Amino acid sequence: MYCSNCGTQISESARFCPACGSEISQLHESALQSAGLRGFSPRIDDPAFAKYVKNSNRWAALFSIFLAVAAVVGFYIAGEMGLEDMSNPQSLYIGFGIGGMFLVIAMFQILGRKRGKTWDGTVEDKKIKKKTRRHNYGDDNVQDEDYLEYSVVIRSDRGKRYTVKSQDSDVLYNYYQIGDRVRHHAGLNSYEKYDKTGDRFIPCNACGTLCDINEDVCFRCKCPLLK
Repeated sequence: MYCSNCGTQISESARFCPACGSEISQLHESALQSAGLRGFSPRIDDPAFAKYVKNSNRWAALFSIFLAVAAVVGFYIAGEMGLEDMSNPQSLYIGFGIGGMFLVIAMFQILGRKRGKTWDGTVEDKKIKKKTRRHNYGDDNVQDEDYLEYSVVIRSDRGKRYTVKSQDSDVLYNYYQIGDRVRHHAGLNSYEKYDKTGDRFIPCNACGTLCDINEDVCFRCKCPLLK
């Protein structure tokens, strides 16, 4: 089980948390008073999440196949028409190469979900960086645009660091605070915050949609909210 005060994993027989020293019996009572918003939710075992991951893998595979076929057909036609000085079979080979690249990317995405592991960690740092991206609007019209990159650095209990980044959106940056205990859920590749007391919204761990903390399921994908 986990300490309801700091989120540290503790043995079932422990009377005090080895990290913060809080008494376990008092922690359970406090957790009940927080209306279930403190603690890692057991709702992660709901079949809706397994179904969501399965559907995500299926759509990724179908979309990659569609792109691969489109690339092969497109380059074959371009080769037959002599567009951009291309001809077959060289143009067709390029189509097969690009199509294969789409299939490989989808395969790595699917394998990444299947091989992912669930682990616990702590928010270690938060950063804001000003960056520049370049847009090419054609006709030699290239413009630079400044943007802000928000980063939340999470360190797993095994010492490995992970970074959650977003551009021009400080929602997740403000949602997580340094010292928060979090859990990374395998397959979903998302993070659940341990202590959600005081929060007004909660990110869906399946699709990432921000939902009202008082709702039980995500209004977009219908998966349970982990609270």
